[in-house]
Amino acid sequence: MDLISTLTLAAIAMVVTILFGWIGARPAKVFGRPRLVPWQFLMMIAFVVVIAALVHAVALVRAANGSSPS
Repeated sequence: MDLISTLTLAAIAMVVTILFGWIGARPAKVFGRPRLVPWQFLMMIAFVVVIAALVHAVALVRAANGSSPS
């Protein structure tokens, strides 16, 4: 992946992380349907994608500048 698509993926994953955190933090309805989607777990997975995309972006920038990974 190139740098632009990597940063786009990181931005989209960050928005999804915030959305899942907001949905998961809402109070449960007492007499409503039970929660069947683990929103906090999905938020953590989306955040791991953000971290991985940012690490990949840093590696792309280092490779473009000719730096060695030492």
